[in-house]
Amino acid sequence: MKNLLSIEELTAKEITGLLDSAEYLKRQRGREGQPLAGQTWAMIFTKSSTRTRVSFEVGIRELGGFPMFLSKNDIQLGRGEPIKDTARVLGRMVHGCIIRTFAQNDVIEFAHYSGIPTINALTDDEHPCQILADLLTVRERLGGWEGKKIAFIGDGFSNMTISWMWAAKRLGFELAVAAPSDYQPPADFLAKLDAPNVTLTTDPAVAALGAHVINTDVWLSMGQEEQQEKEDAFGPFQVNAELLAHAAPGHIVLHCLPAYRGKEITEEVLEKHADVIFQEAENRLHAQKAVLVALAKG
Repeated sequence: MKNLLSIEELTAKEITGLLDSAEYLKRQRGREGQPLAGQTWAMIFTKSSTRTRVSFEVGIRELGGFPMFLSKNDIQLGRGEPIKDTARVLGRMVHGCIIRTFAQNDVIEFAHYSGIPTINALTDDEHPCQILADLLTVRERLGGWEGKKIAFIGDGFSNMTISWMWAAKRLGFELAVAAPSDYQPPADFLAKLDAPNVTLTTDPAVAALGAHVINTDVWLSMGQEEQQEKEDAFGPFQVNAELLAHAAPGHIVLHCLPAYRGKEITEEVLEKHADVIFQEAENRLHAQKAVLVALAKG
């Protein structure tokens, strides 16, 4: 594996291999070795973050490397330099790059021109690191996804749902996505996905019925905060006690955080399921360390 740009590009074997590695690294924390010794990894963040920045900086250091954080104000990208020029400069100086930004094509272009391992730490199109952490949590809590139904309640075509749909395609589990009609995946994407195990509905109760995992995310992604019309459309798509009454016994609730209590999830539900949700947050560290180790091996 040369890069981690999307879940779409991974095979089922690569996904499960990364999760196996993440489980091992989690057990071995503090004794995992130093595969990044002597390496410097750049972290280019044009979108702010808590979990992503902390987990990558800690992970790189625990694996023996040195993280170099670069905001858009620290480099010439913020002043109009083309991504390919920045990539060609950094590719001659650092050993890998982690990018959290808006356009998926920026990450693809950087990987192409830099020639160094590149990790998508979130774009508008995909959030592969988060999905790996979520899958790790499902495996730890439920023993795996085989024979399980996973429901996503919220925006049907966000970076999270896109990555979840590709994960379902690759791993074969049942995924039900509930979203308002104006926020469903477009026909061309669904034709490309071609996954009969992914179902769409405008009724959250239908998606939640018998689900072993209820997943949600903020209704307004970064950069969409002023879109009141969009937020209004999601009122019936809140994860609350009434919705969870439709889920399977022993279900878990996931949220990639930050959470807006009283909007996409109630305070009551978040606190009831906080142990799982913050285990999910911790698993970003272990899943991303697995990615770093895989890329260090080439």
